[in-house]
Amino acid sequence: MKMSNFTLHHHLAFLLLFAAPLVAFDINTPENFLQCLSLHSRNASAISKLVYTPINSSYSSVLDITVQNLRFLTPSAPKPSFIVMPLDVSHVQATIICSRQYGLQMRTRSGGHDYEGLSYLSEVPFVIVDMANFRSISVDVEDKTAWVQSGVTVGELYYRIAEKSKTLGFPAGICPTVGIGGHFSGGGYGTLLRKYGLAADNVIDVQLVDAQGRLQDRVSMGEDLFWAIRGGGGGSFGVVVSWKVKLVPVPSTVTVFTILRTLEQNATKLVHQWQLVASKLPNDLFIRLILQSYNSGPNGTRTMQAIFNTLYLGGVDSLLEVTRSRFPELNVTRQDCTEMSWIESVLYFTGFPSGTPLEVLLNRSSNTKTFFKNKSDYVKEPIPESGLEGMWERFFEEDQGVPLMIWNPYGGKMAEISESAIPFPHRAGVLYKIQHITAWTTGGNEVAPKHVSWIRSFYSYMAQYVSKSPREAYINYRDLDIGMNNVIGDTSYKQASVWGKKYFKNNFDRLVRVKTAVDPDNFFRHEQSIPPFSS
Repeated sequence: MKMSNFTLHHHLAFLLLFAAPLVAFDINTPENFLQCLSLHSRNASAISKLVYTPINSSYSSVLDITVQNLRFLTPSAPKPSFIVMPLDVSHVQATIICSRQYGLQMRTRSGGHDYEGLSYLSEVPFVIVDMANFRSISVDVEDKTAWVQSGVTVGELYYRIAEKSKTLGFPAGICPTVGIGGHFSGGGYGTLLRKYGLAADNVIDVQLVDAQGRLQDRVSMGEDLFWAIRGGGGGSFGVVVSWKVKLVPVPSTVTVFTILRTLEQNATKLVHQWQLVASKLPNDLFIRLILQSYNSGPNGTRTMQAIFNTLYLGGVDSLLEVTRSRFPELNVTRQDCTEMSWIESVLYFTGFPSGTPLEVLLNRSSNTKTFFKNKSDYVKEPIPESGLEGMWERFFEEDQGVPLMIWNPYGGKMAEISESAIPFPHRAGVLYKIQHITAWTTGGNEVAPKHVSWIRSFYSYMAQYVSKSPREAYINYRDLDIGMNNVIGDTSYKQASVWGKKYFKNNFDRLVRVKTAVDPDNFFRHEQSIPPFSS
């Protein structure tokens, strides 16, 4: 059988990888690594322009531009020996091959939103593969599919879909600057999750470079690996360079509203009632709840604000029928509601003012970087009013404007999909998911211990009201407090299962089996990567 040049290149790269001896990386001889990259790249002449080392004048700006958590944007934060910004698949393959050869760990970054910075930090010598140049989006309206490269942001994807169709969308996240590579890898959700599930539920093919530097698709990798990369978290199984997704129908008109209520306006009872109804509403209706404290008067009186932030897939008349019959306590009026297109609702949920040009979705950098520490929970039984009041008391102990909770309702499509359909297991029985947030812009890292201590204490208080055995968590809301691997040396199954069962429940065992089959020597690794079974 005659091999194509492309196939032959991959075959030779694979052979060269195992012909080359593993050597310890010497930070003082980066030219050897660069020569290795050139040797294994199809476009060797371009590779020097795509690699940044600490001596490059633009190294710091390239490293820092997508770092979202300012806690990790410090001089003392570990820095990569190299940043590679590949233009084609061979550059990704070369980086894997050469990182293995020179004993470097590899971190893959799409948008830089990892809550614990694991896509751009490591305590051992490492290289970052920054996928920012992998930006191609090919939308097929007739087939209702799209191929999307991993460096694309959620905002870019939405914009390109809307460019081709006003009645197609995709169930990914609300923040437009999130890179889809990490987002899809851990599940990914947004305002359409009750109608269509997660982003990962709607992935139908991928292109992935594996630990041996081979380019794989769904057929060649097999269904086990294809299962694992749709929700098993980024950085464990390979580098997905492109995703094929199934687009979903959206009506030409949707309706939004945002209603604010304080404690003085009966917020506690409304929040309690929301817990009883939000997961049981029609699939077309998504009402998320944002909880924050603020000063309500000149004397600094603290109160809580409950914000009911809503998308309905339909017009205002039918929305009002639903809210009046199913959640009359909220007292939604026609004046509260605004009809718009689905793509306009994307801007609305992001917080852009009405009339903002859609092109704002193409902006890859965020203007709202903060210092933060976030955590997650899943709730299966309504929290009683007394529990809510205890939450408010604890909110008042923290600085005003720093703590925030976002409650996302489940039910609908999320309850219909099996826990084992993909690695993401949080399905039937979940009323809602909590994102716990403490975020600040003043005081920097000097006040970090105070704020981190507060959210850990609050998380402890919440234990009585959330899922148990395990206390479930969402992999894309990365939280190293719940457990970590060893950065150097082997990590036992028992050690990794401490955090792994919280993210994946019983799916963790299957993920470990897949990892053992496809990356037995654990090349793709970080503090919460899936480990192989120890030999």
